[in-house]
Amino acid sequence: MTLQRALISVSNKEGVTELAKALHGMGMEILSTGGTARLLRDAGIPVVEVSNFTGVPEMLDGRVKTLHPKIHGGLLGRRDLPAHTEAMARHGIEPIDLVVVNLYPFRETIAQSDCTLDEAIENIDIGGPAMVRSAAKNHQHVAVMTDPADYKPVLSELRKRRGMLSDDTRFRLAAKAFSHTAEYDSAIANYLYGKVVGPTFDGYPERLHLTFTKLQALRYGENPHQSAAFYRDSRTGDGLIANYLQIQGKELSYNNIADSDTAWDCVRNLADLACVIVKHANPCGVALASTPLEAYERAYATDPTSAFGGIIAFNRPVDAPTAEALQRQFVEVLVAPGYTPGALELLEKRPNVRVLQLSAGTDHNGWDMKRIGGGLLVQTPDQTSLNENELHVVTARQPTTAQMDDLRFAFHVAHYVKSNAIVFCKDGRTLGIGAGQMSRVDSTRIARRKAEDVGLSLEGAVAASDAFFPFRDGLDVIAEAGISAIIQPGGSIKDAEVIDAANEHDMAMAFTGLRHFRH
Repeated sequence: MTLQRALISVSNKEGVTELAKALHGMGMEILSTGGTARLLRDAGIPVVEVSNFTGVPEMLDGRVKTLHPKIHGGLLGRRDLPAHTEAMARHGIEPIDLVVVNLYPFRETIAQSDCTLDEAIENIDIGGPAMVRSAAKNHQHVAVMTDPADYKPVLSELRKRRGMLSDDTRFRLAAKAFSHTAEYDSAIANYLYGKVVGPTFDGYPERLHLTFTKLQALRYGENPHQSAAFYRDSRTGDGLIANYLQIQGKELSYNNIADSDTAWDCVRNLADLACVIVKHANPCGVALASTPLEAYERAYATDPTSAFGGIIAFNRPVDAPTAEALQRQFVEVLVAPGYTPGALELLEKRPNVRVLQLSAGTDHNGWDMKRIGGGLLVQTPDQTSLNENELHVVTARQPTTAQMDDLRFAFHVAHYVKSNAIVFCKDGRTLGIGAGQMSRVDSTRIARRKAEDVGLSLEGAVAASDAFFPFRDGLDVIAEAGISAIIQPGGSIKDAEVIDAANEHDMAMAFTGLRHFRH
């Protein structure tokens, strides 16, 4: 079936003039409305106003213009059913073969800091989604485009097929159109739920609408027998891993992306220049320093063995001396907010290294989600910072200023280590990390052994625990290693016993009242 009539009414006018010119050149009649009609007419393209086509003027400040039987009959009428074609002829309804519509900029409107509820409501499109859905439902006879990226390939096919589109193309466009309206409605529902207040509303909507856009298919998932893809949350702002720019390197894998997310989140929230090396979702070395090179050297020294094949992230641009130092190890992914020309020149010599650039934004996920069998666990993200007013020392010995700085740093690192987490630090660098054990005392022993294996002294260092010590045994192991101060949430029924152990060993201990489990 040759396309003879197109209805074009778009909010995003990217490429629409070129599209309409091409369609007109193929002999199609162009129907349009409002600003789109003016734009096309100014470009010298003959346009029939929808109000002239229907015989009814726009009304109610433009709220009603395409909601008319001559529009929806022209879209929904099936050309293969005699009853439909007879009804259309009887009522003077002419078929519409192509719909090019994208919707009022609702998400762009609500993104404005000064947007009011009334302004948001006025930017809820009614006629547009109705036309899109009508055309998509009748995709056997009508084509619908909601994305300017489809203009060129559709035009190419129309030229090759002499004004016709394949069934497969129309079906694909219909699926995309329904996805477009679903995403649009989800944005509206999520926004309106965000305005709900009252004693019965807990901040979580009755129905959770999530919209993600596929960035890429992945070679495989966590393991080779699993398939995978990478999607970006449509609400994602700057500063998060889903907005990465890949400068060079092989295609990212499922595990690369997951580990890069942990690495970037760890360093981007530190005020001082920092480097982290992540392996299997756990930091194996983190350090603060005055230069990227020094930060890397100090982080690497924590656990050189685990650093092999790790993900390395910096919260400052990477320079040439740092890129040169990275030659010593196998690097899966390098993440930073920028790279000097000299650094990029050196990195180009290792073309397999995946080099990512991210902006140092402060956005974070609106919710954290974990898929479980048949459902979804949803929570607010663990972005709570250490509250200095709630931090209090519970032992006779007080930490020095330097120790308190190290305690804060150690507690920050523990936030990104799988539970049960124990982190040993001194002078703004990690010395030993124990992660992911069923027993906290086992994590403590591992952290101590890690430090000893590379010859790092723990004398005078500090320790952080992501959750409380249930018994004093962990404190005893820490004391034997030479640790001088501890930071932990507190809150155990055995707190008194643990405090007594710290006092016996002449250690300082601070309670945060804040737990950082990471499962």
